[in-house]
Amino acid sequence: MTLFEIIILAIIQGITEFLPISSSGHLLLPAVLLGWENQGLAFDVAVHVGSLLAVMIYFRNEIASMTVAWCTQGFSRQQSTDSKLAWWVILATIPAVIIGFLLKDWIELNARTALVIACTTILFGLLLWYADATAKRNQSLTSLSWKQALMIGLAQVLALIPGTSRSGITMTAGLMLGLDRESAARFSFLLSIPVILGAGTLATIDLIAEGQQVDWAALFYGAAFSFVSAYLCIYLFLSWIARIGMLPFVIYRLVLGVILLGIVFM
Repeated sequence: MTLFEIIILAIIQGITEFLPISSSGHLLLPAVLLGWENQGLAFDVAVHVGSLLAVMIYFRNEIASMTVAWCTQGFSRQQSTDSKLAWWVILATIPAVIIGFLLKDWIELNARTALVIACTTILFGLLLWYADATAKRNQSLTSLSWKQALMIGLAQVLALIPGTSRSGITMTAGLMLGLDRESAARFSFLLSIPVILGAGTLATIDLIAEGQQVDWAALFYGAAFSFVSAYLCIYLFLSWIARIGMLPFVIYRLVLGVILLGIVFM
């Protein structure tokens, strides 16, 4: 890859990892429209490392509080808000881990197509609009229950289907369960940490097993630009989401889905 391709793909990954707009659809466009080759497993690991560092640094205070609370109170009868939240993140991660392990190969072979991505981009975009328009949005993250966390975790399983958007479907579920927009987004971002960490670990194992030569400069630039774009994305999204709502992202998804459908049938 050229440096220009590295920068563009890293920025796309960093932004779309956390916005509810489907990273699969965006990463498909450069390959289809510009003829760029697949970035490869090593680069995929690098940009995910950048995204992971961004979300962990942004939520460093929350992560520290949750970790300390879980270690000191996680197995006691008296649970603090932070220890409960740590448990809810763990609980919500389990469904995606189990289903992802069982269906990963099947999905890679059968569902990662432009038509599937186009359809899911539109379908789950409309579902996001419905959730944002009809939900009560009267509950904060501190009052999240284990049942709600589990429901969000089950919804996250749908993100295994390319084009769904992990952040999009978890925010949709959070809104439907009554969370306000910022709380739904925050839980989605916290939930991304074990998911990205797990996916990155598996990809690293595969990379080591393949024994490929690595372009370390490309990996460094990929991780760096992914980190910067992801951090800015999280900051701006949480600053604006309570005011602007989900409609701009819904419209964007519909436009993207139509473009992808046009590419498929042309």
